[in-house]
Amino acid sequence: MNHALTQLTCTAFSGEGIVASGSLQHVVTTVKAALSDSERTQLLIFDDSTGKPIDVDFRGKIDDVLQRLEEQFSRSSDTEVNAQTTRRVGRPKLGVVSGEVTLLPRQWEWLKSQPGGASVTLRKLIDEARRSGEQRSTIRESQEATYNFMTAMAGDFLHYEEALRALYAGDGDRFNRFIEDWAPDIRNHIKKLSAHAFPERRI
Repeated sequence: MNHALTQLTCTAFSGEGIVASGSLQHVVTTVKAALSDSERTQLLIFDDSTGKPIDVDFRGKIDDVLQRLEEQFSRSSDTEVNAQTTRRVGRPKLGVVSGEVTLLPRQWEWLKSQPGGASVTLRKLIDEARRSGEQRSTIRESQEATYNFMTAMAGDFLHYEEALRALYAGDGDRFNRFIEDWAPDIRNHIKKLSAHAFPERRI
């Protein structure tokens, strides 16, 4: 079994209500057993990490459905691995590398006066900048996942545009107020997806 089917988490909606949530394998198996063919025409399954819908072909038995999904994700994984391998060609192994740094005299003086000296201070500054960049990346990914899901499921809801503006403005209080009266399952899933979209607050 492809690990994506057991490790990728997703949520299935029928109309405005959640039908199943969990691993892709669990959700697909549950939906296949619980819903008729006609009921599944209203079904949407969303990747919890991206907020994007996952296309599932429910024809045949559950083993057939899972087999098609396994092949689908295997192709995606192979493409990603090939791209990563191509990017790695010619790169040096990681390690301590010396290089030239050009600074003004006052900047060198400040570095030398720091505990541990210039090299230790530069490493700390770089690590802090990387952590800050990772936080921004996490915020951006949460915003995008929320946007994708909101656009698909709440695009015609009252205050949709205002909520989007609050999302990208990082205003969790306003965002929460705008979505408060939305369908409960949709609203709660949006809160889950947007949990890391607001750096100062968790909603």
